[in-house]
Amino acid sequence: MPVETMKDIMNYAAGRYGDQDAFRYKVKKEIHAKTYRQLKEDTEGFSRSLMKLGLLGKHVAVVGAASYPWVVSYFGTANSGGVIVPLDAGLPAEDLCQLINRADVSALVYDGSREDAAQAAKEKCPDLVCLISIKAESHNMEESLPVYSFEKLLEENRGEFDVTLDKDKMCAILFTSGTTGISKGVMLSHKNLTDNAVCLDMKIPSGTVSMTLLPIHHAYCFTMDILKGIYIGITICINDSIMHVSRNLKVFKPEIVLLVPLVIQSIYAKLKDAPKLLPKHLIAREAFGGRLKTICSGGAYLDPDMVVKFKEYGITILQGYGMTECSPVISTNLEWENKVGSVGKLLPNCEAKIVDEEIWVRGSSVMLGYYKMPRETAEALTDGWLHTGDLGYVDEDNFVYITGRKKNLIILENGENVSPEELENQLYKSPLVKEVLIGESKGIIEAEIFPDLEYAQKKKIKDVEGALQEFVDTVNQGQPPYKKIRGLKVRDTEFAKTSSRKIKRNQ
Repeated sequence: MPVETMKDIMNYAAGRYGDQDAFRYKVKKEIHAKTYRQLKEDTEGFSRSLMKLGLLGKHVAVVGAASYPWVVSYFGTANSGGVIVPLDAGLPAEDLCQLINRADVSALVYDGSREDAAQAAKEKCPDLVCLISIKAESHNMEESLPVYSFEKLLEENRGEFDVTLDKDKMCAILFTSGTTGISKGVMLSHKNLTDNAVCLDMKIPSGTVSMTLLPIHHAYCFTMDILKGIYIGITICINDSIMHVSRNLKVFKPEIVLLVPLVIQSIYAKLKDAPKLLPKHLIAREAFGGRLKTICSGGAYLDPDMVVKFKEYGITILQGYGMTECSPVISTNLEWENKVGSVGKLLPNCEAKIVDEEIWVRGSSVMLGYYKMPRETAEALTDGWLHTGDLGYVDEDNFVYITGRKKNLIILENGENVSPEELENQLYKSPLVKEVLIGESKGIIEAEIFPDLEYAQKKKIKDVEGALQEFVDTVNQGQPPYKKIRGLKVRDTEFAKTSSRKIKRNQ
């Protein structure tokens, strides 16, 4: 039987992996586990709950930290023919209400950390029919909107649920957290998400232990950590807080994790500051719980030097490339098939071409369009080809190379084009540079840098700006005149970032 929907993935996994742990997570200090069979039962229980509430086929939003109920809500909604709208738990309540209204949401699932958003939604989201609280122990029908207990709903609606799904129909709206401009609601179908998760065999054995470290509402985390993890029988451990990462690595001992480059760079800074007397593999064991072998990197460009440096610690980094509009993976390196400097080989369900130096991709993972944004959809898609906005090329072996972002290109008065990412990656080679943005100021290229003050203190660097200027001068050597960094601005605060830890450029 072909696997064409997320429900197919759920049925396949429950049948194949049965009593194996699908999820492990902490409740206070105790570790709980759910098997693949229990996961299927719980998602069907949520689907039955939606049916009882008259919400089948409706749009359901979920907001909160990564949790097992979050995952159940996602699958329970999409697998019953509805549309799931995962929201960024870090957004202010006002912004969340705007997205709820824009996505035509009928029910909001929320955890205890976003009670404020639920309260605001009662007043500002007139189309909401009900709220579903992950924290509440009982239903509350006294409020202006009924508030149902997630656990109580599952208890009351146990049983099988089945429905025929259209693989090409929208099942999710994912709002982008772009570094510039207004967020857009990316419409994804069952086929988009399912094909992205199942089309490539990464030879990861079932029973491998992973741990979620990225924001769960993002396509990268959900498709690769959750959806692909379920399909191949991984045991997925849920990190309950960014504050508990170090502790949870030691508790769950993952063998594989997904990270973004900014986090990888910050981890490396800590690894190399460890006592030099200890062997590198022991330093890594202590930092990552003892079993970590593989890091999958995505979300932004990773300096190829990081791949080499982590190898010294016994850890393989597999660099990939994608975007929410492609569900999200477009290409990835594999342990047995990779090229240093590339962002990987195109997935089997994806093809690419270069149009005016921009990478366009086409395949079964490409989005349906942007929700209620026909102009933006027309700008992004041409005859099924997705305009990625990334500049680069694809070699004869279908490996993808990124040289910059089309939107970020700096066009100087003399007509020369400068890719800021290219220079930023050079500057990141200095341990004194924690964060950097390259821009144009009064006709010249300027670097705005937030230095690593902890590193400066350890190395007794008193003139931080002078040391940074010295490194900028080094980077400038060998650059053509129009690419030279002629301005330097040193920040005393971090840059504002998206929830996926990308620096916002419009600041």
